[in-house]
Amino acid sequence: MKEWIARTRRDGIEASEGELAALSRRFGVSERFARILWLRGLDSPEQVKTYLDPGLRYLAHPEGWPGMSRAAELIADGLRAGKKLAVWGDYDVDGVTSTALVRQVLAHYGHEVLWHQPERQTEGYGMNVAGVEHLAAQGVQLLLTVDCGISNVQAVARAKELGMTVVVTDHHLPPAALPQADALCDPRLADCPCSFLAGVGVVFFLMAALNARLAAAGGPRFDMRRTLDLVALGTIADMVELEGQNRILVKNGLLLLAEAQRPGVSELKAVSGYAPQAALEAGQVVFSLAPRLNAAGRMASAETALELLCTGDCHRAAELARTLDGYNKVRRQEEERITEEAVAQAEAMPDAPALVIAGTGWNQGVIGIVASRLVEKYHKPAIILCEDGDTLKGSGRSISAFDLHAGLTRCSGELLAYGGHRMAAGVRVQPDRLEAFRERFLEVVRECLGPEPLPAVQIIDGELDFAAASDFTFLKELEMMQPFGMGNPEPVFQSPPLLVESRRLFGQQKDHVNLKLRDESCGVSLQAKLWRQAADFPASLEGARIRLAYSPSIDRYNGMAGIELKVRDWRQA
Repeated sequence: MKEWIARTRRDGIEASEGELAALSRRFGVSERFARILWLRGLDSPEQVKTYLDPGLRYLAHPEGWPGMSRAAELIADGLRAGKKLAVWGDYDVDGVTSTALVRQVLAHYGHEVLWHQPERQTEGYGMNVAGVEHLAAQGVQLLLTVDCGISNVQAVARAKELGMTVVVTDHHLPPAALPQADALCDPRLADCPCSFLAGVGVVFFLMAALNARLAAAGGPRFDMRRTLDLVALGTIADMVELEGQNRILVKNGLLLLAEAQRPGVSELKAVSGYAPQAALEAGQVVFSLAPRLNAAGRMASAETALELLCTGDCHRAAELARTLDGYNKVRRQEEERITEEAVAQAEAMPDAPALVIAGTGWNQGVIGIVASRLVEKYHKPAIILCEDGDTLKGSGRSISAFDLHAGLTRCSGELLAYGGHRMAAGVRVQPDRLEAFRERFLEVVRECLGPEPLPAVQIIDGELDFAAASDFTFLKELEMMQPFGMGNPEPVFQSPPLLVESRRLFGQQKDHVNLKLRDESCGVSLQAKLWRQAADFPASLEGARIRLAYSPSIDRYNGMAGIELKVRDWRQA
């Protein structure tokens, strides 16, 4: 059970009724909605205007990002000189969309691009010397990395030895020793409009800068808006904060995803159970589209996902989408198997402040997902490791109170390698050092979080009865806050006591619960679903009273508008 805590402003200022009324009048919204904006620090007219209407006019100029001007000049000069360009990407959605974006822009100007998407199982994340040498053998003289490279000192050095001009674009935390590339574009290297861009966001601004330079030589300029569907996919999938520049990119990119002009997007939506022209929320991208794109790199090769996003052939797109859907089904089976085995290990260490779990025969393509599942279940930092040659490769996820990257830095003496950021990271360790690493990591977590496990926290945006939750005017106001995600969470409200009128199990395993709940304070009954909670919500609770922590929204499934309640937590009243 989570601890429910009322949301407060970071500056601690309380809103007066007059200020909320003024905000309400200025923007034509309800005072209830004005209070939600106020609690998130949105109180000035300009802040609210930009938040509610994040138009492309608010995007920063490409020249305002670290290394961007030099990178664009180097690529433009190299292309004009006839140098062969290769893009080194990554096997996740961020890397795949970044690579597809570069290919789309440069194809407009008639430039052919080579690319390299590393194999997760044999090459791992980032650049490697063998791959660089293979590109050099193909005549590559200009190398652009996307969503990787900031930590690949040796591989970049080898590319330079082979005579390549190297441009690194990345968004991960830079190490102490930077690669000696000709240009480094990483928003974390210096002050800039948004330090938490996804890799595809960095690439978008670089291609915008390059677009201006290539168009200056004559010919029609490429419309960068055509790539915003790719930017939205990569940004949402990489779970970066949906604030500032990211919010602008994703809000407008979702509009393009709804149009589905790209054959691959249309077919991807179809195999995910959506109509090609359906409008999607960020959460639907996270849980439906992104896993299928990621499944390529996890279970086979990211090339399949890249081809899907780049093809103009509808029949080929449909074939590729079905392949990805098949990979995703296999991925889910693997995930369930490994999660079950990892949970068995976790249950044997109930007092540990964090989880460091290793197994044999585990697919390294899904251990990150398993780590996320364990963090959700136990509310502890979790690192899941599997065999990778003669070493162990691990993927970690964290809770908001613990900086995973900083914690691993304090354990670096026990690791062969590590990298990532506050909430997610990867590690590599020798098998004979696993126990030493586990002990050191648990010690670091204990020092940071204290001896007792921290309870999971649910932030509450206020109280809301079912009459207000059924008010379509208010629900449409809440829709203006989308896209929801890290940095911009969907509002969660506390209900009054609710009578459980009925309880019904559903799903193939009968592990989900459908509830009919009645708010006796206003006489309104609504349906709610509890996912994977059949065991936690027994039949004996029928006729009892409970409170919900929930998010109401408009459900437009099959064109019929209804009320959907997303239950975040519940407790007996």
